Amino acid sequence: MNRSLVLFASLCTVLPATAQWTPDKPGSDNIELLGHIPLGPRLSVSDMELEQELHRPFAYVGRMIFGDEGAIGTDIIDVKDPANPNVLLRWRIDDHDLHLPLGGMDVKYFKWKGRYFIVQSFQFLGGPDHDLGAVILDVTALPDPEAVTEAGRIRTTPVGGFHNIFVYRHSNERPYLFATTAGPTAHVYDLGMIVDGDATDALAGEIPIPDTVPGRQDYVGYHDFYVGFHEESGQDRFYGGGDGGYYVYDVTDLKNPQILATLTGIPALTWGHTFTPSPDGRYAVAETEVQYSPLRIFDLQPALSGETSNISEPIGAWTANWKHLSHNHEVRWPFVFVSGYLDGLQVFTMMNPKNPETVAYYDTYLGAPNTDRYPMFNGAFGVDVRNEDGLIAISDMSTGFWTFRMDGFHGWSGVDWGMPDISSAQKWD
Repeated sequence: MNRSLVLFASLCTVLPATAQWTPDKPGSDNIELLGHIPLGPRLSVSDMELEQELHRPFAYVGRMIFGDEGAIGTDIIDVKDPANPNVLLRWRIDDHDLHLPLGGMDVKYFKWKGRYFIVQSFQFLGGPDHDLGAVILDVTALPDPEAVTEAGRIRTTPVGGFHNIFVYRHSNERPYLFATTAGPTAHVYDLGMIVDGDATDALAGEIPIPDTVPGRQDYVGYHDFYVGFHEESGQDRFYGGGDGGYYVYDVTDLKNPQILATLTGIPALTWGHTFTPSPDGRYAVAETEVQYSPLRIFDLQPALSGETSNISEPIGAWTANWKHLSHNHEVRWPFVFVSGYLDGLQVFTMMNPKNPETVAYYDTYLGAPNTDRYPMFNGAFGVDVRNEDGLIAISDMSTGFWTFRMDGFHGWSGVDWGMPDISSAQKWD
């Protein structure tokens, strides 16, 4: 039997969403906790990213401030021994005390001309850097922390910074940063130009919220997105969640993005959050960031094939706990790895997209609900998966950085599942 089918069969026999943690048993039997390291005060940890090459065992965690607590910047963590993660560098923004929340949000890495860089996004409500979108650091010389240097900064109009970013190796072989703004478009920057010292024309394109969206607002745009190559069509495709719903664009020509599908008029949804497709681009997992709202699964085929221009009904839905909400997620077909806020790490399968099932979990947050904002805003914030060996990592807003393995999951390749070998992990070489 195909080893992927053996893994699938072994995982999918067990765990309905109701079979969740107890104080004596925070995780399912098929999840092994490897390591954990606290990073700072409550609500000071944001998103995270794992490098994908085993010879570069580094993780990057964004650091933010909430109220008077926290730090603004990036923690660089060595995961050579995943059971003993070690902070190599706590990089912090200059004039730290002059900056207002939120601080460091999303973080991604990229490779260009043999060198490695990270992009740390920033979002400030005031202070000296209210127009700062991101800082780029050259991390090629890691694990030597003293050799980490700043390689560039991206400032943005309108002001307000980048809440979320995505770094994508385009089919034209250049690295691009897709970034949210405080307006109705996502901005696209040529990272190669910036780190080469030629930032003048680095803005390579803009992806709009379509004019046809009912109630479209000029000051509300995208919240999050994914960009991936679509093998069947040969297109670079953008999947964005934001004002009014979710949108799919052909961004092969970044100067002339073409809308392929809209997902609007969805019951109880006015604003899209995270939006991630399956490797073949047919199905998509969508989050709304609203309590009691599950992750929805949509079949994009009717819109992409021309049967309709808009999709308003999901075909499936999943939640760990109906009283809570799930945050970010990573798709490694058929599995979806979720950072579930108060529910910690969650893994479900969408092999049958109409009936997704929980297959594994581990609660990284056991404290009280948040009282500063809505109660669900605490716990697991970011999640990533290293395809080469299946290492799973979580950044928890209050408890820090965690590493895990899932029984039978020793890495991911789309080919093993009859899918294109495409995920958020970029093939830089």
